[in-house]
Amino acid sequence: MDLDSLYQDVILDHYKNPHHKGEPSGEFKVHHVNPSCGDEITLSVTLTAGQVSDVTWNGVGCSISQASASIMSDLVVGRTSQDAFAILDEFTSLMQSKGTLVGNEEVLEDAIALSGVSKFPARVKCALLGWMAFKDAAIQNGAKA
Repeated sequence: MDLDSLYQDVILDHYKNPHHKGEPSGEFKVHHVNPSCGDEITLSVTLTAGQVSDVTWNGVGCSISQASASIMSDLVVGRTSQDAFAILDEFTSLMQSKGTLVGNEEVLEDAIALSGVSKFPARVKCALLGWMAFKDAAIQNGAKA
């Protein structure tokens, strides 16, 4: 199995079996839309003593946006908000690299499977949708970016 197939399997698994997906019920809830394709996400974040204790999201859209939200939620839950924002920064840099960066797999874990998306500018917004919703909700909840 080559690396592209493995990455595709990771994306499809998160799309078909999303993690932390459910009706967002936290106090700090946001709704983001990608106007270029119609993908939508509603996401809530709960911070407890500076740590991301819960992320719940629900949305509709392509496999990239939905898998990316699932992967993001796995990566940030249980981390300090500072560590979560560092992961977000790493992922954002990867997505904005237009394929010139490979990304740090130790930091990004399953999110590294989305690295190929950076070569397709129209799809970068799909991959970043959940991440930007997380950032917005976390900041509303008092986290410092």
